Amino acid sequence: MQAYGQQWFGNIRADILSGMVVGLALIPEALAFAFIVGVDPRVALYASFTMAVVIAFVGGRPAMVSAATGAMALVLVSLMANHGLQYVLAATVLTGVIQIFLGIFGVANLMRFIPNSVMLGFVNALGIMIFISQMPYLIGGSVLTYTFAIVTLILVYVIPRYFRLIPAPLIAIVVMTTIAFVSGVKLQTIGDLGTMPSTLPTFFMPDIPLNLETLKIILPYSLALSVVGLLESLLTAQVLDDMTDTSSNKNREARGQGIANFVNGFFGGMAGCALIGQSIINVKSGGRGRFSTFFAGVFLLFLIIILGDVVVDIPMPVLVGIMIMVSMTTFNWGSFTFLKQAPKSESIVMIVTVAVILYTSNLAIGVVVGVILSTLIFVANISRVHIELVDGIYKVKGPLFFASTSAFVKAFDEVTASRVVIDFEDSQVWDESAVGAMLKVREKLESKDIAVVFQGLNSSSKQLFEQFT
Repeated sequence: MQAYGQQWFGNIRADILSGMVVGLALIPEALAFAFIVGVDPRVALYASFTMAVVIAFVGGRPAMVSAATGAMALVLVSLMANHGLQYVLAATVLTGVIQIFLGIFGVANLMRFIPNSVMLGFVNALGIMIFISQMPYLIGGSVLTYTFAIVTLILVYVIPRYFRLIPAPLIAIVVMTTIAFVSGVKLQTIGDLGTMPSTLPTFFMPDIPLNLETLKIILPYSLALSVVGLLESLLTAQVLDDMTDTSSNKNREARGQGIANFVNGFFGGMAGCALIGQSIINVKSGGRGRFSTFFAGVFLLFLIIILGDVVVDIPMPVLVGIMIMVSMTTFNWGSFTFLKQAPKSESIVMIVTVAVILYTSNLAIGVVVGVILSTLIFVANISRVHIELVDGIYKVKGPLFFASTSAFVKAFDEVTASRVVIDFEDSQVWDESAVGAMLKVREKLESKDIAVVFQGLNSSSKQLFEQFT
């Protein structure tokens, strides 16, 4: 309890200030995601508020911000188009239930199977995607649009050199918005993206028939949302672990994501997960505790309900400048050195991961493809089994499993001796395919009246061999 209390109140001033920055940055993102799905802006804004507040209490990674996200929005597009908002909300609730069970069963333990090259690809693609997502607000804009974005970018880098009491992004937003308001310049604003809700979110049950047909409709979407949401959240947690040199409870985070989505669906919000751009803004602005995430959600609601008329006048180029800073911070510039020094296979995995994510605009698909490619390369590398004839004994060197059995069997095609001793001292028999290959070699040689002896099997290999013979 003491540690939990420290996570809440050990960094209170910085958490409040960073939460204010994140609350502002959540608004344009939420409006954009609502547009993607085709729902009222309230659905995404309420989701961002609910997710942030709930995950602050039940999440496993302090300072990580969860809200409506683009990855989850893409999954919901066809469900919204074909069945409507009530099914989107029901799918969100079911997503929460699935994620809670995945967290209970330790889904986060699978994180150890994601290699570093895939993590690098994930982070770099994320940085590129954040940058690209800001371009529609710049391309085709006036000179003033570019000027405000560039000046904001300069401010967020220069201010921390001389003043650190208040986060640089917050200062930049206030200063640049004030300049725009006083000068009366015409720039695209947050209000141009959508209208702000004027009421608080309320509890209600999704208006759907509770039958098997409904479950058939929402279950595929909920499964996809669960996987995408947890993958993005757990990878984001790992990124923040590395940035802050701290650890997090990822199985608790998985359960927390489920609880947050479960609650979210009953308050009119679309499914969400960790939002890495805003999470990085939070950490870079000094946020370290749970209170930063909680305050980001509360401040977001305060902005849209109380200060909605003011918030709509914040120039988009100002927020674009801040998000470009986030993209540059997210991108791992050491990857260029990695490409030169790492084995070609590792470099290929990283590049493919980046390419797939950018092509599909889906972080989960890119990571899965990267992991599969890494697995195939790993299997190819370790499946090189060698058989050497030393003093009349065939010595097997290397692991014997399904991918190396063909080479093992082929090595005994030309044997002419009357007796063959096959030594496994430098090998390990891993699976049934390996045992099957051993039996196949013995059967083939014995059919030629050649005696076969297996020796040197360690205890686990011997146990497996005896299990299938």
